[in-house]
Amino acid sequence: MKGKLIKNTNKLSFIAFLLVVLLISPILSVIASTIYYDNGTIMHMFRTNLTDYLANTVILAFGVGLGVVVTGSVSAWLVVMCDFPGRRFFEWALVVPLAIPAYIIAYAYTDFLSHSGIVQSAFRGITGLGPRDYWFPNVRSIEGAIAMFTLVLYPYVYLLARTAFLRQSSDYIAVSRTLGYDAYG
Repeated sequence: MKGKLIKNTNKLSFIAFLLVVLLISPILSVIASTIYYDNGTIMHMFRTNLTDYLANTVILAFGVGLGVVVTGSVSAWLVVMCDFPGRRFFEWALVVPLAIPAYIIAYAYTDFLSHSGIVQSAFRGITGLGPRDYWFPNVRSIEGAIAMFTLVLYPYVYLLARTAFLRQSSDYIAVSRTLGYDAYG
């Protein structure tokens, strides 16, 4: 029985290895072609757009990471540690962005907040201002991308932080109250 299990495991490992090689081969071929058949393409990319793309990627990653950690952790802490009207609603409402794919949210918010979108059209209709008479944040920018990614991805941190806060003992709050402090210091 044990020998058969090892034989089946070896077959599955071999099949998994072949599948990984098959899936990674396009990436490896692109890397190999840039290394071995360099016709100035990499240097051209560095001189033109690659540094901007790399900088935007780093800014986007750090901005979204910071936004997701702050938004997810703070909302989880508020829902778990504070008792306020609508708390039970927000426990589940804060998970709703997981139900919608990120690209659909991006298209919807971009359309909703753009110059011809509902928000700005309604604002101009109510106030009578023209398009150049007021400032509105540019949704199609790195800041807009950070905001949209944060709004889409924070539920992952929210769920993890909420679980951690629920497992946390509330004894430290009871001890602080016996020492004359409230829950907030």
